[in-house]
Amino acid sequence: MSGSPVSSDVVWHESDVPRAERWRASGVHGATVWLTGLSGSGKSTIASALTASLVAQGVLSYSLDGDNLRHGLNGDLGFSADDRAENVRRVGEVARLCADAGLVVCVPLISPYRAGRAHARAIHEASGLVFLETFVDAPLALCEDRDPKGLYRRARAGEVTGFTGVDDPYEAPDQPDLVLATAELTPPRAAAMIVEALRARGVVA
Repeated sequence: MSGSPVSSDVVWHESDVPRAERWRASGVHGATVWLTGLSGSGKSTIASALTASLVAQGVLSYSLDGDNLRHGLNGDLGFSADDRAENVRRVGEVARLCADAGLVVCVPLISPYRAGRAHARAIHEASGLVFLETFVDAPLALCEDRDPKGLYRRARAGEVTGFTGVDDPYEAPDQPDLVLATAELTPPRAAAMIVEALRARGVVA
């Protein structure tokens, strides 16, 4: 059970099949790898490399990419502070359910505010699930130089407002589980470091 808002007159329905039994039958071990950082820091690229690496090892994995989710689940949300907070809340809940199902979930999401990431961690830990907060650390200048979506250019021109790192804050993690300095790391090496961290937590062999 999470600390998120709960609809009235509902009761959590526990499965008759315990998680450990479900995981054992399917040969899986769920967890969430939460990749936070500025736009252009390399989150989605690392998530792609990580998913490929895990699948190659026979580990069931899926990426909950922030942009992809805004095509459906979060398509009704904008980019105000409240909408960003709700975006992170929803993704955290979906990630928790996927991890409970036995997937290693990659979440490449700017998730600029510490409170939202702390909530995502808390609902995983309350459910006894591994949550790996990974700070994809790249200097703003490097992210602007990369600018894969042209958003920094548009933000600097005033065409986009409330853009993280330009006119909206990014709150870097105080104590992330892992830091990936992507100015110095290749995506495959960054993915390998995450796999090592998951192995240390007993998620992968």
